This record gives sequence, structure tokens and C-alpha cells, in this order.
Amino acid sequence: MFVSYKWLAEYVDLSGITPDELAEKITRSGIEVEGVDVLNDGIKGVVIGHVVEKEQHPDADKLNKCQVDLGNGELTQIICGAKNVDKGQKVAVATVGAVLPGNFKIKKAKLRGEVSNGMICSLQELGIESKLVAKEYSEGIFVFTNDVEVGADALEQLNLDDAVLELGLTPNRADALSMLGVAHEVAAILGREVKYPEISYENSSEKASDLVDVKVDAPDDNPIYIAKVIKNVTIAPSPLWMQTRLMAAGIRPHNNVVDITNFVLLEYGQPLHAFDYNRLGSKEILVRRAQDGEKIVTLDDQERSLTSEHLVITNGTEPVALAGVMGGANSEVQSDTKTVLLESALFNGGRIRTASKDHGLRSEASARYEKGVDPNRVPAAAERAAQLISLYAGGEVLEGNVEVRTASFEPKTVRTTVEKVNRVLGMDISAEEMKSILERLQFEVVLDNSVLSVKVPTRRGDITIEEDLVEEIARLYGYDNIPTTLPVGQAIPGKLTEYQEKRRKVRRYLEGTGLYQAITYSLSSEEKAAKFALETSELTRLALPMSEERSVLRLSLLPHLLDALRYNLARQIDQVALYEIGSVFLSQGKDVQPLEKERLSGAITGLWHSHSWQAEKKPVDFYVAKGILDGLVDLLGLTSQVEYKQAKREGMHPGRTAELYLGEKLVGFVGQVHPSVQKELDLTETYVFELSLVDLLTTNVEETRYESIPRYPSISRDIALVVNKDVVAGDIEKIITESGGKMLKEVAVFDLYEGDRLEDGKKSVAFSLRYFDPERTLTDEDVTKTHQKVLDTVEAKIGATLRG
Repeated sequence: MFVSYKWLAEYVDLSGITPDELAEKITRSGIEVEGVDVLNDGIKGVVIGHVVEKEQHPDADKLNKCQVDLGNGELTQIICGAKNVDKGQKVAVATVGAVLPGNFKIKKAKLRGEVSNGMICSLQELGIESKLVAKEYSEGIFVFTNDVEVGADALEQLNLDDAVLELGLTPNRADALSMLGVAHEVAAILGREVKYPEISYENSSEKASDLVDVKVDAPDDNPIYIAKVIKNVTIAPSPLWMQTRLMAAGIRPHNNVVDITNFVLLEYGQPLHAFDYNRLGSKEILVRRAQDGEKIVTLDDQERSLTSEHLVITNGTEPVALAGVMGGANSEVQSDTKTVLLESALFNGGRIRTASKDHGLRSEASARYEKGVDPNRVPAAAERAAQLISLYAGGEVLEGNVEVRTASFEPKTVRTTVEKVNRVLGMDISAEEMKSILERLQFEVVLDNSVLSVKVPTRRGDITIEEDLVEEIARLYGYDNIPTTLPVGQAIPGKLTEYQEKRRKVRRYLEGTGLYQAITYSLSSEEKAAKFALETSELTRLALPMSEERSVLRLSLLPHLLDALRYNLARQIDQVALYEIGSVFLSQGKDVQPLEKERLSGAITGLWHSHSWQAEKKPVDFYVAKGILDGLVDLLGLTSQVEYKQAKREGMHPGRTAELYLGEKLVGFVGQVHPSVQKELDLTETYVFELSLVDLLTTNVEETRYESIPRYPSISRDIALVVNKDVVAGDIEKIITESGGKMLKEVAVFDLYEGDRLEDGKKSVAFSLRYFDPERTLTDEDVTKTHQKVLDTVEAKIGATLRG
């Protein structure tokens, strides 16, 4: 909702309150003001000028040489290229030295040899959006009416010396979708009165009921319908003050009758519609549900097909309006309209929303009906519009209304107690102060033995229970006045669980290694959902999917991470490293909630290190990805419990993939995406991993034990073992470690050889072994004995021989 500060001041006294101060007070009372737009901010030096003479520029067909009176007793020459500039007009002139929006400064200039001392301005050049400018001035300069004073401030005449507050309304505050509703709110905040417009006009002796008959066949959808008839109207532009009020609220002016219906909609929050009576085709107005397949051409010249879920206004046979949303082109007010039938009605919000959604039509009227309008303002809004049409369109308002009313709407009474309010707020507000706050909102309050009986006006449909009254008291008393207290309890609140602490460590570690966190959809397609999954499961399908691409719950995080890599690579970002911590969903059978498990996945492609000044580049490979996981496992204290095993998995490179086991349980894998999959996804060489995070974080870890730094030297021995090619180096290492006993502290592979110096089917794997005893210095005899035991064991178990 856009609220003009100057317009609001017509309903409530704002003296002593600046727009910014008012915005702060409104925000603190519960309605957020998202911004304050000062319309003339940065603009100066714009006055009203009178074009005394106009002639064509001697050297330019599209330019005019104008002599303009700026009210200083002299004529000023201005060169203007607007097609609609003419002698006798009163226009907005930016004088030499003026500043326009965008810090555009006006200087004395020469155009094709002729001096120009200023600029005749369009509304767009004064900062008004093109979509809000009336069609007649959408191209060219703006022309004032002749009653404006030459030399006066043009911005003041255009109401640009104003500020507009943008209210961010929640759906329950439909009352603030009108200027009077906002005035009630502001008056309550400031402790001032609300001034309603005075409504009076002369009636014609002719009766409206002689010209129109109203029937409602859908009373639940339309409990109130009021029709007024105004004759002998003259269609013309609305007054400038009204046009500027509409533009400040984001509505484009059209003509006096249409602008008045929009003006009253903003003022009272009650949507209105004006029909050309002579184009209706009958004296009857029938409100009914549409027939399936029935057609209507709306004001935007679009033919729309209706269903029985839509409410229409008809002339007894054919639709002339889609109720509460948009009028029909067949009854539109046009330049030759002489008699207007004015509609003011209450429509069911749900019915209007259905039509608005089905046809993609979101209008100011439909937005208000959807959220709820005040039923008791329906007749008042009709009277206000009739007054303005009589005043600014010369209309004769026929006596009386033609009204159908099938329901009555009375103010609700809501009760609460002083004790309840103070208990909920944790405060000690007096009963009289509570009563005063509610009366500032124009509520009728009866205080009886600490019981507050509050009669809530129909404009505040959001107040139905006593908790609503508590909220009203709290926000107007001031949230800042609610005392701050600390929670009282035996435990410190807000402590992370052990699982949460470990998960946070994992995030910090991965980001420290250079990976960026990604968040992808939990919903996937049937084609992608099961790819790379650690565990097989039936897919969990959505009952009402938004699309085929989002129709099932995922079993792996990797497919969408690879999509993210592809997206970046397609935009020349060729070094990408992402990780995600998220849930996968394992089916537990039909009509049973799926089992949710937390996974950790990563995807890396491109260069891992690049030092251009050292001409050093290191692309990502298997050992980079494995090294990240090694560090993670070490961080979690699981190094001794996690084992890597060579593996073949669907979608992964068969020679560059390993699975991770925690004891005997599979908890993840790491490796390169299969080249065919990389090609299919337009990826460069990519390495991925996926771990069952819940298994890693819930495994018991032994307490850290510290050992003193050894005082005695260690002894290293290297061995090169010839084994069959199918023997895994990790298996050899495991045998060496187990047979070396307590004296063997470290085992590491440092060389692999396969070549013509070995028999076919053989390879040589070299290990470095380090021995030491923390209690004494080892002798060669001690090491030789243990070392020989190691050699004997590997020979016996896997047939390994020392390479000669």
C-alpha cells in the first residue's frame, strides 16, 4: 500500500510529524514501512511557464522555438522538441540551473544555432514512471489547466512536494488497504482524531429504481449489491489533484468517472465499478455464477472463458463484468458516455480469488476483496463516488439506491481481562490505560470489574479473539516498553547437541579446504533420484508434484550438485568445488513416512592449485578428493576405524573409485565420475564423494590419548615386495602393520613399479617401515628380528618376495 503523506494529512492532523518520523512510529506499532519516497528529492528550479509564442526552428524540422513567460516580467527562449507543445499552454519549465532526477543539471545551450534557456518538461522527466502517466501525456510535455499561476512552483502543483510511505501489510491487516484505514491507525498512534470527508450532493427528482432492477442469484457470493444511476455526465480528464493522488498510489489516470472510482477505492478501501448505462443493453442487473464455457471480453480486450466457479455481473443474459476483478469491454465508460450505473458491492473473497487466479488478473479491486472489505462501507463509498461524479463530471444523481442485501453485518464483541493482558505481556498496564488504547482505535469499550468488553468495528475483521485484543494493546502501548527478562531455568538454554557441534565442525573444515556450500532441491526427477545412491530404495513420489523434474524425493545429493557444476562450467567458471549437507529419503512402504537420513556430498572439478608466477598448476585428481576425506575422518577421530576399499559403482570410473567402510558397514564412496557421464553432462574431469554423515557423527570415538615425545632414535627400513598385480597395496600394508607388533610405528607406500624387468602379471610395491621403542634405544638385532617376521608373514599370506 502506497500512502501519500499530504493526502493522509487531509484525514488526520500530522502537524509536527515528519514523514520519516511517522514511518518510524507506524513500524514500531506493528505495520512495517518498507520505505519513504520523497517525490521531489533532488529536484529544484522547476516552475510553471506560459508559452506566449511558438514557431518552428529555422534549421530543424522536429524542433520548436518557444517564447515562455516564467513570471519574471521577461520572455525566455526555450527550444522544445515535443510534438504537443503549442502557443497558450501552461507547462512545467526547468530553468537554467535547475536539477532534475538523476542529478541532471539544466544549462544554457545552443540547439542548431538557437539559444535555449531551460527545458519544457514531461512528467517522466520530473520522475514520474511512464506507466503512471495518462495516455494523452505519455508522449510529449505535460500541460496544466489555465487556472494555475505563472511562475509558481510546478512541483507543488503536481503534488510532487510530497512523500509516499510504502506499507508492507500482512494479509490480516486488510483495513490498512485504504487511506481512511491508515488514518485510523495513525490517529491511534498519535492520539488524534480521524476526519471523514463530508458527503452531500443534490438528487434529481427521477428515481434510480425507474431505470434499473437488481437481482442476485448467488447470495452467498454477493450478500450486498448497491446500484446508483448518474445522468448527464461529461467525460473529461479528472482534476489534477486527483490525478496526482492516484499516481502517488501507483494508479494511472484515465478519465474523471474511472478516476473517481479508483480514488474512492483508495480512500475507503471499497472497490467500485462504473458501467455505461446505455451500453448495458437492458434495465436489469443480474448477479449469478457463470455457465461453463461462457465467454466475456474484459476491459483489456482479452476474451476469457468462464466456469461455474466464477461470479459475473450480467444484463440479464450476457456477462458485462467479471465480478470483483474486471469489467467487460461491452459496458465500458467511454468518451461519449452520458449515463453511468455505479456499482458498489460486497463479494465473497474466496470466489473472487478463484476468478483472479484462473484468469491471471490481479487488480486493486480483487486484492481488497480477497483480503476482506468493510461491509458497512459499501453504501458510504457509493455515496462518496456519487458526490464526486456530480462535482467533477457534472452528473445528476438520481434519487435513491437500488439495493439487494441478504445478510447483515454487526460489530463483534470480544472480551478479555486486565489480568490476562498483563499475564501474556509480562507487564503491569492499568485497566484505564488499556481502555484508553482501545478507544484510540475507535473501539467501543466497557470496563466492568477488570473485564474489557470491546465492540470491534467491522473494518477490523482481523480481531475475533481475546489474543487479538492483547496484541492491539501491546503494539500501541509500545513493544519497546515491554520489559526484557532472561529465561530462568536449571540448564543453559541454546546449547548445541553433540551431533550439531560435530556437523558444524564438518562445515568449517570443508570450507577451510576451499569448498563452497551448496543447497539444492530435495525434489528430483525419477531419472536422477536414484543415481549415485548409497542405499537402494523405492522412490517416494509426490501426490501433487509441481513438475516432472520435481516429482520424487532424492536418494542422493550428487545429481543436483553435478547440475550446479554444469551450470557454472557453462558460464566459464571452470574451477568449482562444492559440498552439501542434506537429507535423502528412503521409502518404508506405501502410505508410510519415508526415512530421512543426512548425507554429506561433494563435487570438485578444474584446477586445485594454480600459481601462475611459479608456472605451477595442479588439477583435481583422486588423491585430492581422498585427501579431503582423510582430513575429515581424522578431524572426527575415526582414522583407525575407517577403511578404503577399491570398488566399482554405477556412474563412477571403475579404476578411480573407492568405498569407505566403518568397520564392516559401507558409509560412503569417493572417486571420479565415469567419463561417459561427464560427457553426457558436459563436465570436465570431475571427482565426487558422498558419505553417510549420520553414521560418521554418531560413532563412538575413543578419548584422545597423548604420548610423550620419544627420547630415543627410530630405525627405518625399506622393502620392495614383488606380488601379483591383483594384490591391493592396502592389503599388504595391513598385513605388515599387524605382523610388526608394537615396535613398528609407521608404514607408508613410496613406490610402485610395473615393467619389463618383472615377470608378466607381477608388480613391485615399495614400503618404508619405521621402528622405535619409547623405553630404550633399539639395536640392529632387535629390528632385524621383527623385520624378518614381517617378511615371513607377507610371503606366507600373499606370496610376496623381496625384489632383488
